[in-house]
Amino acid sequence: MTLSEWKSKGSYFKYGSHQIFTIDEGQGAIILLIHGFPTASWDWWKMWDQLNSTYRILTLDMLGFGFSDKPRGYDYSILDQANLIEQLLLSKQIDRVKILSHDYGDTVAQELLARFNERQISKKNGLIIESICFLNGGLFPETHQPLVIQKILMSPIGSIVGRLFNRKKLGQNFKKIFGSNTQPSEKELDDFWYLISNNGGKYIFHRLIRYMQERKDHRERWVSAIQKTSIPIRLINGVYDPISGQKMADRYKEIIPNPDVIELKNIGHFPLIEAPNLVLKYYLEFIE
Repeated sequence: MTLSEWKSKGSYFKYGSHQIFTIDEGQGAIILLIHGFPTASWDWWKMWDQLNSTYRILTLDMLGFGFSDKPRGYDYSILDQANLIEQLLLSKQIDRVKILSHDYGDTVAQELLARFNERQISKKNGLIIESICFLNGGLFPETHQPLVIQKILMSPIGSIVGRLFNRKKLGQNFKKIFGSNTQPSEKELDDFWYLISNNGGKYIFHRLIRYMQERKDHRERWVSAIQKTSIPIRLINGVYDPISGQKMADRYKEIIPNPDVIELKNIGHFPLIEAPNLVLKYYLEFIE
């Protein structure tokens, strides 16, 4: 599937004054796919057709990503992205979902789970989360190993560095976090760069990257959401990933009760792109 074919599947939802790109296809139980940083919902394309042959699949480019609006002065946050998703689901009268998330999307899913747990305790109505499957992401700030470029983007010179970021530097950084035998193709890197840079995306890198600090600020809330929930949770982890691979998987097994962890050897940070068939196998096994 080409990027233009992916875009043609979508429509736009208005969140405040901003346009949010979404795709909603298929019939059956609803799976919400939440993408990572710094890419977009297109990351899921290799799994899309098989999933929507049995399920109704909903995904979106969160605010600041992909084909969605990328306002330059916006105060981007995980909490706001969770609000966006809740509003999108409400607009579609969806009150029950399974979640499959990756990277930044893991953190958004953690916040959605924290809210769901709170509603269960207070017996309030709202979105019902049936299960969550996490792919590689910074579930625990103490094990997250950001790339040098991510650290610089968090620094006082982040806005300058973001503007200087280019396709070549993206390729150099992405090749470090993919498996040695599952490297991205030049075409994939071109598409990633288009999604990132489209509509002035590189001018907001330093704003989007603030989620790394949010993970530290809300660590107790977001980690305890996984520890205390009653719903099924699975982690599918590419353990070759230098950012959130083996160390994160080991930490998960250490502090999460009854951990359900699938480790993918020789797979890096993007298992949904590097090993989509394996992810599908273990994900469908989990929800069916």
